[in-house]
Amino acid sequence: MPTIIPVILSGGSGTRLWPVSRARYPKQLIRGLVTPGESLLGATLARLPAGRDVSPPLLICNNAHRFLVKEECERVGVTPSAILLEPMGRNTAPAIAIAALHAAAKDPSAVLVVMPSDHVIRDGERFCAEVQRAAEVAQRGNIVLFGIRPTEGHTGYGYIRRGEPLAGDTGAFAVARFAEKPDRETAETYVASGDYLWNSGIFVFRADVILGELGRLAPEVLEAAERAIAGAVADLGFLRLDAGAFAAAPSVSVDHAVMEKTKAAAVIPLDIGWSDLGSWSALWDIAPRDDDGNVVRGDAFTEDTRNCYIHSERALVSTIGVEDLVIVDMPDTVLVAHKSRAQDVSRIVSRLKAANRTEHEQHIRTHRPWGYFETLNIGPRFQVKLLHVKPGGLLSLQMHHHRSEHWVVVQGTAKVTVDGRESLVQENESVYIVATQWHRLENPGKIPLELIEVQVGAYLGEDDIIRSDDVYARSPEETK
Repeated sequence: MPTIIPVILSGGSGTRLWPVSRARYPKQLIRGLVTPGESLLGATLARLPAGRDVSPPLLICNNAHRFLVKEECERVGVTPSAILLEPMGRNTAPAIAIAALHAAAKDPSAVLVVMPSDHVIRDGERFCAEVQRAAEVAQRGNIVLFGIRPTEGHTGYGYIRRGEPLAGDTGAFAVARFAEKPDRETAETYVASGDYLWNSGIFVFRADVILGELGRLAPEVLEAAERAIAGAVADLGFLRLDAGAFAAAPSVSVDHAVMEKTKAAAVIPLDIGWSDLGSWSALWDIAPRDDDGNVVRGDAFTEDTRNCYIHSERALVSTIGVEDLVIVDMPDTVLVAHKSRAQDVSRIVSRLKAANRTEHEQHIRTHRPWGYFETLNIGPRFQVKLLHVKPGGLLSLQMHHHRSEHWVVVQGTAKVTVDGRESLVQENESVYIVATQWHRLENPGKIPLELIEVQVGAYLGEDDIIRSDDVYARSPEETK
């Protein structure tokens, strides 16, 4: 058996789970969304443990998420074989081309198992067994898809119609056709026929086989990926793809670029407790419910309320006499939607983008490689933040033209540098930094450092930062 390489695609933004999922902190990174204390990415990293035939995973993620992804790998104790950084999203075909090129450089016959980072699979043991079966089928030159046996006429999934069984006792079938997300009546017809499966988006194939099909069916995708890999540079444990070359790749899914055209497509039907968590109603489907069919995450009182999904991270949510609603209460926004319209949440995200709002992109809590900061209050000439710095965390050496800052330590010990002078600032002590002074903050201790930052000035934007040194090698547009 050749080496099996898990490939985890973690470039999505999860718009249909807005407002919990945001572009800069998407659903695969959020802990506790399905299982307390665990993220979807963390569960995916552990899904195919490295062993004799399975190599450590290869990750492909958005450049903006790189430190969060690395932190999640460290948290679950998985060391990836590589983390490849996409400078921008280009859908799954370019990402898969990049992964296959990277793997083929060492072993063209390696079998890749491509998994999105944001799926739920309840039966992990069965999944691992089916991967081994699929790898054997892939060895024969097939591009294998996992098809999920449908439990309902779901309109949010694409479908695969299975054809004749492949030769041998493989449990795999030829793919007769792919079907886009159908309307309700068509979906129910698919399920009733018994010939259709949900398209899981999980693939198993040899690196050389998928590269051959990309070269034949989508040469522009493969050419852009080859240039992006050739121009890639190592950066703090990441492999940064050439931005110009990758930008030239068409933004296209591997389904459209290859799978709908190739003669090598095969499908293995599965029952593994799978969900792609593509909407709030999907979360309601898989979560434990109370006697009235409600799923409650956070603080809520329900009265005469049935079959609702309630998620609160801020205040007490109270409901009376409602059914089939999704209610999500975040510190900066509230979503109320009928469960049957949960797939349409991305429309709100599109409207926020068109209006140049920021709620689609960023939470009030903004994550940084050194920790995070959280906006507590904003006024005409002031802003108050909570800064949380991990042990060993070090902010850049920086200067602001338009604002002064007053730091009050509320937990831990801060090492503060102001115009070259270092001092230790302990709990209930403070330091004042005048505009144009060069300054730096570090946590030298063993516990998290927390301080309140009060900014005062004519302009308080995060882009008012001049850096002279940053251990995280961030670009000028990546703030603080």
